[in-house]
Amino acid sequence: MALQPHIQLSQEMTSARYALLPGDPQRVDRIVNFLDNPEPLGQNREFRAARGWYRGVEILVLSTGIGGPSTAIAIEELRQIGVTTLIRIGSCGALQDNLALGDVIIAYAAVMDDGTSRTYAPAGYPACADPHLTWELMAQVRQMNIPAVCGLVRSHDSFYTDREAELDAEWSARGVLGADMESAALMTIGTLRGLRTASLLNVVVAHNGCLDSSINDYVQQETLCQQGEERQITLALRAIYSDSQQGGQ
Repeated sequence: MALQPHIQLSQEMTSARYALLPGDPQRVDRIVNFLDNPEPLGQNREFRAARGWYRGVEILVLSTGIGGPSTAIAIEELRQIGVTTLIRIGSCGALQDNLALGDVIIAYAAVMDDGTSRTYAPAGYPACADPHLTWELMAQVRQMNIPAVCGLVRSHDSFYTDREAELDAEWSARGVLGADMESAALMTIGTLRGLRTASLLNVVVAHNGCLDSSINDYVQQETLCQQGEERQITLALRAIYSDSQQGGQ
């Protein structure tokens, strides 16, 4: 099979059925440190790819860049090379005061407040993660005893609109845990294409802080955020292995 046009991968390069999807290309390099026999597969635009093995299970790691459009491209092209299970390894801003930097959110569904999801499906279409994957992730959380919570998130398209504070307050009042830019697209396209999806979000911005000060906090409290990232990676890998032993993929 020819290379996919954007991610520049083919079935000849990897037979992985599981993929981890960070947004940041640099996070690919950190994720593969958790894998055996890591192998870089190249980069085109925002799509950096590598593969490795976790307890004998081949895992593809591909960055998606920022936002729904590039995430959608990655999902569609990964499907073409045989990937069937995709877990986002992302970050988010908290929308609840009880969430701390480094906490992990397991998103079981996402508000479709982005353009990509609503291009694929009408606004009333539910953007939901795969229930079995979500259950498996929660089972691993209990075994690992890590700070994690399962709930709703909101996916949107911009950090810097004039209404960000107002929108955050509205969705916080509705019980939404955090905000990112990719989960809704991942879940919507996954359901439409018959793929299994899940989204793990590391809290890197606390609730009720201004954006500039929160970004400074992110730098100053880098250790907390790094610990959260390591937890979400380990959580995803453990869930993938358990799923594979139950006949997943």
